[in-house]
Amino acid sequence: MKRLALIAALLGATPLAAQTVAITNAKLVVGDGGGPVDGGTVVISGGRVTAAGRGVAVPGGARVIDAQGKWVSPGLVAGFTRLGIVEVDGVRETNDAGADKSDFSAALDVSLAVNPRETPIAINRAEGITRAVVAPDTGKTIFAGQGAVIDLGMDPNAVMRPRAFQFVEFGESAAATAGGSRPAAFAMFRNALQEARGYARNPGQAGGRITDGMLTKLDAAALVPMVEGRVPMLVHVERASDIVQVLDLVREFPSLKLVLVGASEAWMVAPQIAAARVPVLASALADLPASFEALAATQSNIGRLQAAGVTVGIGMINDDEARQARLIKQYAGNLVALTRVPGATGLDWGHAFATISSAPAAALGLDGEIGSLRPGRRADVVIWDGDPLEVSSAPVMVMIDGVEQSLVNRQTKLRDRYAVPQEGALPKAYER
Repeated sequence: MKRLALIAALLGATPLAAQTVAITNAKLVVGDGGGPVDGGTVVISGGRVTAAGRGVAVPGGARVIDAQGKWVSPGLVAGFTRLGIVEVDGVRETNDAGADKSDFSAALDVSLAVNPRETPIAINRAEGITRAVVAPDTGKTIFAGQGAVIDLGMDPNAVMRPRAFQFVEFGESAAATAGGSRPAAFAMFRNALQEARGYARNPGQAGGRITDGMLTKLDAAALVPMVEGRVPMLVHVERASDIVQVLDLVREFPSLKLVLVGASEAWMVAPQIAAARVPVLASALADLPASFEALAATQSNIGRLQAAGVTVGIGMINDDEARQARLIKQYAGNLVALTRVPGATGLDWGHAFATISSAPAAALGLDGEIGSLRPGRRADVVIWDGDPLEVSSAPVMVMIDGVEQSLVNRQTKLRDRYAVPQEGALPKAYER
């Protein structure tokens, strides 16, 4: 139960998440790829959306919020981040993303490190981010560990789904980790999955490691849900030829549920990705060759993938992903702007918004829970003072699971403290 709901329950009041709320007179965005609808209504009950659209009746006794024509959308879903596990990159004690000195890899569970009180959580919540995919970073092997999906609510229970996926590196960084080449990385992957299959058949082996194997028992056990297709495998891969090789792994391990991350050159093999029905969490602004594996990077990547029939959302791998998930709004807006650039391929408004709402949710198999205002989804709702894909727009209300959230954070406090300079001593940084 959310902290505010618990407090309300202890006081004998109706828990906030249990209230029936109707947001009326909205410029409504459902988040499923369609455009905004004027005069829309969203009805929330028990922390879930029960109805959304034009002509929706307001239930008797509901708390009514008049949006006064403002944009109302589902909360944004950040498709790939390290929110909540990194406070300061260079301070080892505050960075739980990777464990390059650990004997474990696939078994590492990032949900155990998520800190809902980290500064970036409140900042990104105030920008309309309500859910985030949180991934670990690799250490000694290509297997980084088990990622989580979190909410950005102001309660102590941030983890929505622990062990939601396994994160794996391929390409340049994997080659270096695996022994110096791409073939070494693929050999490491195949060997690990074969050991995991063997462990699944005989988990009672003695000792801390698989008999005559390379994996620890914990790592093998952590890979079993991925091998059996019970959780997705998020794969960071950039080069088109590497993407093709990763897609071929499904023929050898047909239960794998692949999700490509980064994928700068994915547009070059978009038909193959679409045929394999593999979703992509792409870097939206990768348009310069930052590495040899991304020489064909282009901002038209997402638009071309969408045109080919690929489910594609925005991810932020290697893009200040521990702090700046809020930039996904700007990135989605840029995809709309690309439709007006000669020779470029962008997205219409509705599909651009979906890249930061329903598409990343679908990639993780969570589109039945989050990412849209379809009935039955969690009531993550944002009221905006303007078009949410415009840089100048900001939320005026954020709800997570039907509970209104504070928009106050460290940045807003600094703004308010120093917005109007006064004569004399500056305001104190902290009050006891």
